[in-house]
Amino acid sequence: MSLSQTEYDGISRVDGGTGGNSSGTQKLQQCAQPLSNRTKDARYQQQQQHGRHHGGSMVKQPSHSESDAVRRALDFKTQGTQCYKDKKYREAIGKYHRALLEMKGLCRVLGDPDAASKSPTLLPKISKSTSLTEEQKGAMENAELECYNSLAACLLQMELVNYERVKEYCLKVLRKEGENFKALYRSGVAYYHLGDYHKALYYLTESHKQQPSDTNAIRYIQLTEMKIRRNAQREKKDAT
Repeated sequence: MSLSQTEYDGISRVDGGTGGNSSGTQKLQQCAQPLSNRTKDARYQQQQQHGRHHGGSMVKQPSHSESDAVRRALDFKTQGTQCYKDKKYREAIGKYHRALLEMKGLCRVLGDPDAASKSPTLLPKISKSTSLTEEQKGAMENAELECYNSLAACLLQMELVNYERVKEYCLKVLRKEGENFKALYRSGVAYYHLGDYHKALYYLTESHKQQPSDTNAIRYIQLTEMKIRRNAQREKKDAT
């Protein structure tokens, strides 16, 4: 169960009131307690205030560092989207990379310093976290896929396109969302320009299944089939 910021602040705040008038005897008894006992009691009360009992168990709330990392990652992604809309593609690329760096930093906070090297995406670590709310997990998972998809889109707008990197980003998305139209289409385009026409045809055909009326996918399928036929004719001619 996720909590709103107001609820979370209310839980975190230590209530200074007593809820009623205390007798002088009770105050004297509290003062008479050893300092160590009073300290332990205060810590216990603070722990009770920082969580909410549900079914006899304490619901753990995200720490400020984790919540801040989530907020920064989403902010950078939003800035990247605005830069893309403004056709500032280099700036957009920088913003999307900053968002992904924040997500990697979040994984380190969650206890996995080598998250990027163990998995092609950060999703497994984030989805298994017990420190984030379900809402935060969903936001991070969607943001990561959007960043990779948007990075591929930005690269395709550059004067000199790094098709290898476009392919890499799109495949990251497809490992999580195998029917993502944009990732399928851009993978096909990348493979086409890398000269791997059979793989290009596969991804372009899959994208066409998702959106049969998309003219760009149709055009690239036609170009790819033409390349495959020409290569087949060339190989046949060379063989004779």
